[in-house]
Amino acid sequence: MIETDVIVVGSGPAGSSAAKHAALGGAKVILMDKKSEIGSPKRCAEGVSIQGLEKLGIEPSPRWVTQEIQGVRIQTPDETDVWLTKDEVKLPEAGYILERKVFDKHMAMDAARAGAEIKIKTLVTGIEKIDDGYIVKTECMGEKIDYQCKILIAADGPEGHVARWAGLRPAAKPKEMESGVQYEMCNVEFERPGVIEFYLGSCAPGGYVWIFPKGDDIANVGLAILPHKAEKTAKEYLDDFVAKSPYLKNAQAVELNVGGDPVGGMTKKLYDDNIMVVGDAAGQVNPLTGGGIISGMTGGMCAGQVAAQAIKEDCSKKFLKQYDKMAHEELDHEIKRYKKVQEYLLTLSDEELDSIAHAFQGESFDKISTTEIVKKLIKVSPKALLKLGKFV
Repeated sequence: MIETDVIVVGSGPAGSSAAKHAALGGAKVILMDKKSEIGSPKRCAEGVSIQGLEKLGIEPSPRWVTQEIQGVRIQTPDETDVWLTKDEVKLPEAGYILERKVFDKHMAMDAARAGAEIKIKTLVTGIEKIDDGYIVKTECMGEKIDYQCKILIAADGPEGHVARWAGLRPAAKPKEMESGVQYEMCNVEFERPGVIEFYLGSCAPGGYVWIFPKGDDIANVGLAILPHKAEKTAKEYLDDFVAKSPYLKNAQAVELNVGGDPVGGMTKKLYDDNIMVVGDAAGQVNPLTGGGIISGMTGGMCAGQVAAQAIKEDCSKKFLKQYDKMAHEELDHEIKRYKKVQEYLLTLSDEELDSIAHAFQGESFDKISTTEIVKKLIKVSPKALLKLGKFV
């Protein structure tokens, strides 16, 4: 039996953030992941905002930034384009497209430098609640090893096995779990360099198609759908889009990524005695965009800080409630209001999306952001004003 203060299961950005901040607070931390390579395979379009990185105190590095986002293009079913770009008007920088395989390792290394111990190729096969913590059962390279910790942090992604084993309900209901599929492709053509592209409507029921450039002729091309609104699989919708897109006529896939994305909002209960849940496992995801890197790392930071303090004082749910309070204070505003926007967009037909795009023509933007787009949507659409008037 190996004993430690804190065990974090899952070394994605949320888990590494939790491990880093727990270690910085003086806790003895083990960060474990079932994969042999942290960050691979990716299940992400890899976009982040500059503001989000700054809030977390993370300096961008050319090692893991592949493209600065120069603008946004949104296309509706009749091929009407809405552009937000940095041309005549110098708009503030929007964000970056990452190389997650490098970024995730960078974050895990940050946790290690803070004092966390990393265990790769370590599969958690079960957990057992004991009076003063948890026993975590693992298998590593055919060897079975048990660990004992005072606090367990579940950061094991949308599947959320650890939280379920602990009796905590999952964040996303089946109808609120998007099915995502993505190709990383070369020979992609871009109308304007550095612009991330979104395609709305029946090409991706309940979600959208994206093309996120990664420099030169490389891009992530993917989509997410709500399966109960779809007639085909996510891959079939993506293959149809790729076959029809003039920008992808010569493109070749070099990588396939698949996975679920919980877009139902944050779970009501993120903690119990000796356990906290962070990241995708906790539904810390923007319901409109499906993005969860920054929000997951924010949740991980909150959990790590509370864990370090709890080790010194009290690991009961009464004390860990501080994490729940911090996470909801940090994330609720964004998640809840974008959930309303998502629900509104799900009610729109292709024709209504086209009509809104037509009304957008001639609109100017002060900055490149999801909030700015929604504000303009409310301005140009009476239905949006009625449904989302309290968004701002």
